[in-house]
Amino acid sequence: MLTVVSDTHGTGTHRLSGRTREAVREADAVVHAGDFTTESVLDAFQSEARRLYGVIGNNDRPAVRNRLPAKRVVEHAGIRLVVVHGHEHTETTLSLLGRQEAADLVVFGHSHRPGVHEGDGVTLLNPGSHAQPRRHRSAHAELEHNGDAIGGRLIDPDGTVFEEFRI
Repeated sequence: MLTVVSDTHGTGTHRLSGRTREAVREADAVVHAGDFTTESVLDAFQSEARRLYGVIGNNDRPAVRNRLPAKRVVEHAGIRLVVVHGHEHTETTLSLLGRQEAADLVVFGHSHRPGVHEGDGVTLLNPGSHAQPRRHRSAHAELEHNGDAIGGRLIDPDGTVFEEFRI
C-alpha cells in the first residue's frame, strides 16, 4: 500500500491520528506533498514511515527545504507519480507536468481540499490535510494494486472512506 498525505503544518510532531496514523505505519511507502513546516515534523514522519517520499511546500522552513526537493518522481508498485506541493501550479500546469514526466498520477497539496479528478490525460490527486483541514474535511489517500489498475480511496482519520477511484 502507498499512503499519501499533505499539509501537516506542524511544529513538533507528525500530527497523525486514527486511520491516518495506521495507514502511514502500514504502508510500504508514504508520499507527503509538502508543508511539514519544521524539521522535527519531517523527522517524526521518517520515524513512522518505512519509506518517505516528501517534497517541500510554501510554508516549510529552511531546514526542511535543505533536505527535500520541490518536485519528486516516484515509481512504486507499478505506478509512476510526480509529486509537488502545488502552490506554483494550476490544474493545467499540473496536467502538463504529469504528461511531461510520463506519470500515471500527479500528487499535490496546498489547498487542503481532498479530491481526485482527471486532468488532461493524467489523474490529479490532492489528499487534503490530515491535520489542518481548514474549511475542508481531514483526509489522506491510500493506493493499492487492484488487478490491472491501481485502486485508491480518500479516507478521514476516523476511517470513513468518502471517495474511491481507479488509476
